[in-house]
Amino acid sequence: MNNNSKVLALKYRPQTFDDLIGQEVVAETITNSIKADKIPNAYLFTGIRGIGKTTTARIVAKALNCSNGIDNLCKENFCESCKSISESNHIDVLEMDAASKTGVDDVRDLIEFSRYGPTSAKYKIFIIDEVHMLSKQAFNALLKTLEEPPEYLKFIFATTEIKKIPITVVSRCQRFDLSRIKSSELLEFIKKIKDKENGKISDDALKLIVKISEGSVRDSLSLLDRALLSLDEGKELDLNSAQKIFGYFDKSQLIDLFELILKGEETKVISIYRKIYDQGVEPKVFINDFLELLYYFKNINSLTLESTNFSLNDEEFSKIKNLSNQINSEVLILFWQFAISSLEEIDIVSNQHLSIEMFLIRLMHLSSVKSEHKIENVEAHLKSENFVKNTETEFTSKTINQIKNVAQEEKTKPEVQTESKAENKININAFEDLIEICSKKKEIKLKYELEKNVNLVKFEKNRIEISFNESLDKDFVKDLSSKLFEWTSERWIITFSKLKGQMSVKDKEKNVKKQLIDEMKNSEIFKSVMDKFPDAELIDVNSNKDGVDND
Repeated sequence: MNNNSKVLALKYRPQTFDDLIGQEVVAETITNSIKADKIPNAYLFTGIRGIGKTTTARIVAKALNCSNGIDNLCKENFCESCKSISESNHIDVLEMDAASKTGVDDVRDLIEFSRYGPTSAKYKIFIIDEVHMLSKQAFNALLKTLEEPPEYLKFIFATTEIKKIPITVVSRCQRFDLSRIKSSELLEFIKKIKDKENGKISDDALKLIVKISEGSVRDSLSLLDRALLSLDEGKELDLNSAQKIFGYFDKSQLIDLFELILKGEETKVISIYRKIYDQGVEPKVFINDFLELLYYFKNINSLTLESTNFSLNDEEFSKIKNLSNQINSEVLILFWQFAISSLEEIDIVSNQHLSIEMFLIRLMHLSSVKSEHKIENVEAHLKSENFVKNTETEFTSKTINQIKNVAQEEKTKPEVQTESKAENKININAFEDLIEICSKKKEIKLKYELEKNVNLVKFEKNRIEISFNESLDKDFVKDLSSKLFEWTSERWIITFSKLKGQMSVKDKEKNVKKQLIDEMKNSEIFKSVMDKFPDAELIDVNSNKDGVDND
């Protein structure tokens, strides 16, 4: 076959250890073991598709059988042995696909063939691809030969599913886990291939190829091949064209949509989604990309542009970073839960497109603060018993009032109820008032949490902003919201702040006590006591509030 007519994955397949990318440690370890003449009976290469397992197996076979020896391995002008291995027709190097030869009889034939020494090379080598496909009986038949083979016989296994191989086989091999290729390395590699093929493709389009390939060299070359074939002569393939070819949409659209969800602009959100849908994006792909975006919003401060696997460009990365500081983490986690739930619902609904639109509308209704990016404590508000009870009460009350005949009602009842409600209403204007009412109402647990585990940031009309320590009870917000509504007949918003806030009540009391003790330790009375009782220790101080002289 003419080399120019080959697909890129075959045309640029690595032929030596130097050609491999991303597997330098594996190459160095194998080379050192051959030089030290400590060659294992079997090599086992494992990893995802397209990262060079079979290719590495062939290169190892060349290293073992090269006519020039390990110190002078062929790099350009291949010897007869290396050339034959590259073309898969070496008489002493047998390549076998375990997917098509899975039975015990196939392995027995292999073992029988291994009885004879190599014809022209130093080693007889069996390369078995997708070795996990062998049957249990086939693996058992191989065990004895694998453990104590003749000196001239070597096995090289490759697999994508290491867990399916019996541990008895794995323990007899020298295992190498081939890693995914880093995004930056893969980008540089396909750039070189693009230049060799005289292709005109923008860097952003190449980054998209790297993202889709997920660290697989073969996948990236196959996509590059497809991109080059779609090019018009003299025209550069840009990101927009690449997205259409590979079925991906611009992530900036999703970021804009997310920002509009937080603002509660329903019409614009649905409009952007419909544009994305019209581009041919499947609902499941949309939800998965939405989940990916939520991950970036939650963890953007601990990520770099490269660690996003080129899923984002510089502008998108910066925009997410700026927006993320204005969004509460709890909201992102709640959105994640809704997205996962919608992913499960998609298979039930016949029109998946409508299901996604309703999913986006539901997200907008989670927002407790419209027209702002910052949404606080939505999850706690939704889960609180107070929220559920009030909603049910309001709905039931409205329904009954519509059905009842007004003429049959006693006119005095509403007045009595209003007066009664007004009499029972309690005014809470400060944090200290809240602690005092908890004490009066015998709400000891709430009082303890407020004094011990809560740091006040801001106290306003029907709104309390706090920070807290790790000991705060998980039901604190729900319990406090419920009691505040019961006491004041008004709904309160309790939000968590990233600010440290004031010192807790208990810590303030400790500070006052410490100051009193320090003052007493500097007094003449304490010094005279310590002169007479040097082992004494001052534990507490009681102030003389009544002004009575006890001497």
